[in-house]
Amino acid sequence: MSFTRQLSEMSASELNDAIDDTNFPQAHILSRGRNNSVCSTSSTSGTSSLVTTQPEDPATVAAASEEPVANANIRPRLILKSSTSIPENDGTQPITPMTPRTSTTPGSHENCTFHHDLELDHKPPTREALLPDMARSYRLLLGGLGENPDRQGLIKTPERAAKAMLYFTKGYDQNLEDVLNGAVFDEDHDEMVVVKDIEMFSMCEHHLVPFYGKVSIGYLPCNKILGLSKLARIVEIFSRRLQVQERLTKQIAVAVTQAVQPAGVAVVVEGVHMCMVMRGVQKINSKTVTSTMLGVFRDDPKTREEFLNLVNSK
Repeated sequence: MSFTRQLSEMSASELNDAIDDTNFPQAHILSRGRNNSVCSTSSTSGTSSLVTTQPEDPATVAAASEEPVANANIRPRLILKSSTSIPENDGTQPITPMTPRTSTTPGSHENCTFHHDLELDHKPPTREALLPDMARSYRLLLGGLGENPDRQGLIKTPERAAKAMLYFTKGYDQNLEDVLNGAVFDEDHDEMVVVKDIEMFSMCEHHLVPFYGKVSIGYLPCNKILGLSKLARIVEIFSRRLQVQERLTKQIAVAVTQAVQPAGVAVVVEGVHMCMVMRGVQKINSKTVTSTMLGVFRDDPKTREEFLNLVNSK
């Protein structure tokens, strides 16, 4: 299972657990230096909970606590801790076949966990193949509303609506690895990178109505930078799905961390929700603002303030 698919299946509380405060160094160790910051060299290895690298020498740790100024330029990178080990079979679960499963392999295909494997000859249908069933569902919906699906203005509406819904949720067909496409570059740069006011359109998973707004992303590189357009594409991956804004914000931050293992990531999302504007309380001028701060942005108030000032500047 890809990292992006795992993020899409994590609830807001699970994402909260993945970015627990206790996983990050304290602010007195992470105070940002200028031009002479040092990043750790640990590599990334997996997908679920976030940790930071720690100095190997115990004397270094003791010195950091006693003389924070001398260690102010140490900037550990955020990495992702692997927790995807395969549990041992206790005899109650079917054994994974050593060769690709085929249509003639014994077993229930309804319970097959390998439908995402492109080597199988019982591949899942493409999303476009779902259009006829989706169109029939929309036709039933129109009839349930008391409309006549056969009148001139509605004859092709079910097909149009089905195609539109596939487009609104195209993020399900995208993953982080394909979107990055190798656009991660080695660069000796450790100052803040901010891309702000990225347009965002998504679908509320509670009412299936849109919410839209803008996303601002900042990160502190550790010898790796990400192509600027890729930040906008990461927003597209997760916003073009059924979402809640709180989870969307965290997913973007965790994805940037997974991509370049920076010293810190900050994401602010400002959204207008049609479920509040068109129905319910109908407050047309209300906006929802959510943020996720990881690493240095969470632990160092000055770094967080710098990011927020850049985001709010005109």
